[in-house]
Amino acid sequence: MSIFLLFQTDNWKSKASRVFFGAFDSRTKALDYAKYNELYWHNSEVVVIEVMLNQFGEV
Repeated sequence: MSIFLLFQTDNWKSKASRVFFGAFDSRTKALDYAKYNELYWHNSEVVVIEVMLNQFGEV
């Protein structure tokens, strides 16, 4: 099972500038939420990251 995390960031997509906006069960729902709430601007980008749940492994 996977979830998709929605972030708004700057044009360079640096991790320091990420702002968390939610967790969704599909990529399309995350992008629709970003469009509805106007997270796309001339100086910002939207990043959707897929995270796998219930997977364990050695580090």
